[in-house]
Amino acid sequence: DLNSSFSGEEFMGIPPENLNNKHTNMKKIMIFSAIFAVAISLSACSNNETDISYASAETITLSSTTLNFEKEGGTQTAEVESTHEFAAYSNDSWIKVTPTNPVGKKATITVTVGENLGAERTGNITIWSGGSRQNITVTQAKGGQNITCPIEGYNLVWNDEFSDNELGPDWTYEIKPAGWVNNELQNYVREDKVAQVSNGTLKINLLDDGGTIKSARLYARESTGWKYGYIEASIKLPKGKGTWPAFWMMPVNWQNWPGDGEIDIMESVGYDPDVVVSTIHCTKYNNGGTAIESARRKISNSQTEFHTYGMEWTAEYMTFYVDGEELLTYRNDGSGKEAWPFDAAFYPILNLAWGGTWGGGQGLDPSCLPATMEVDYVRVFQK
Repeated sequence: DLNSSFSGEEFMGIPPENLNNKHTNMKKIMIFSAIFAVAISLSACSNNETDISYASAETITLSSTTLNFEKEGGTQTAEVESTHEFAAYSNDSWIKVTPTNPVGKKATITVTVGENLGAERTGNITIWSGGSRQNITVTQAKGGQNITCPIEGYNLVWNDEFSDNELGPDWTYEIKPAGWVNNELQNYVREDKVAQVSNGTLKINLLDDGGTIKSARLYARESTGWKYGYIEASIKLPKGKGTWPAFWMMPVNWQNWPGDGEIDIMESVGYDPDVVVSTIHCTKYNNGGTAIESARRKISNSQTEFHTYGMEWTAEYMTFYVDGEELLTYRNDGSGKEAWPFDAAFYPILNLAWGGTWGGGQGLDPSCLPATMEVDYVRVFQK
């Protein structure tokens, strides 16, 4: 308000004697403000142009674009040079590359692969710098032990023999608190002490960490899974009342349970030692206890020795096996999704729970902790 006792002109340093020219002065100020705003805008545009230039494609030079390994595996190196800092990574679980984080403009990357027990395999390492990417192809010779499917007509499409010292990128951890499902008492966490890979096996450890029960629940290829095939794992079960180990599968595009299905290849509870159970879940059959949907078998040394648990899955049936012997066959009766939601991709799961509606059905024995579910391998075959 120019008529106020504290005028805008006084605030902007205009002498009182020039108040008669206040409209002229205001015009000058407005012009100056406009020029200043344009200058700021041009400066901002200049900075944006600099950013765009900075994000342009980089030049990446590799000492080798292929690395070839024998079946025994081993370690090789490659020199990488870029006009900007770069990162290196692989989406293939059997390839380990270090370092992975941005490492400057020039560095030596180390590539390690474990022993190959199956067919010849090929993977890639991606070098990423700015807007540019280059690939290093990694190949490994066929293994001395050719992994074949127990059922004729299937070929190996994915496996983890746990021959490295850590889980590969195909595995993801569930992270959930106690009580999340089935009234179970463990916390699912991502920590080295609950999922350890050493001496050729995966150990899922159920432990009491200062009063907090911790364990691991692991998903293989959660985002893609597989539709149909033969899926098998070799597992040594944990001991102790309250333990609840499982090897099972859930649908990739899960919406509701049990409508979208669940496939329990193997479950066991510690209060019923050496008894393993195979079960399917769907809308029509869900914990009904019938011979159509579930079956069990006693194995005298399931907690001290490894045994194989597998499932052949086609569009017509699912057959469950223990050590190669048929345990249960569930057939597609053609009535629709309520009885057969098993025509979509599912992914394998390994977990070890504590207590819950089934595992804790006859109480808990905390003295058995820590308890371990040990897995020798997980394999997926398809026709």
